[in-house]
Amino acid sequence: MNFNLDELRLDSATRQKKGLHFILASVIIWSAVLVVHLTELPILTKNLLTFCFTAPLVPLAFMISKLIGVDFTNKDNPLTNLGILFSVNQMMYLLIAMWIFNAIPDKMVMVLAMIFGAHLLPYGWLYKSTSYMALSVVIPIAALIFGVNFPPYVVAGLMIAVEIVFSLLLVKEVKKLPVLEKNG
Repeated sequence: MNFNLDELRLDSATRQKKGLHFILASVIIWSAVLVVHLTELPILTKNLLTFCFTAPLVPLAFMISKLIGVDFTNKDNPLTNLGILFSVNQMMYLLIAMWIFNAIPDKMVMVLAMIFGAHLLPYGWLYKSTSYMALSVVIPIAALIFGVNFPPYVVAGLMIAVEIVFSLLLVKEVKKLPVLEKNG
């Protein structure tokens, strides 16, 4: 396979529907975070459960990819490995959230939301997506503003709303993509 970079980016955006399956999975995860932060559990228990709820992201995204017709692995495209690297890079920033977990427990959801939002930036390049580019800035700023002024459940609710809007924006972007032939 001999493609130029723009063709590879278009292939990735099209076959993976600009990562829509991951954004839809994150709606489910942020919903679980909201529910746990609405309980009377101690904040450290809520935070531990919040970390636990992030674990099924990939399996949820995989299941959703089957429902919406996404090529989950897109093995023929070398940029898929770059997309994985973008996600793995986020893991390093989760160390900050782990520190916040105990040091400033009421702000952990805010920090997770900021990390999530900021990690979207390189996907703006990969998928040629204005939605990713814009939300990679809007989410961390909104999470900071809401997180400083409101309890964690409000931040989780904000994230659900933002992720739903994000999903709708991605659906609109994906509809504008050319249909690729199925040859592999």
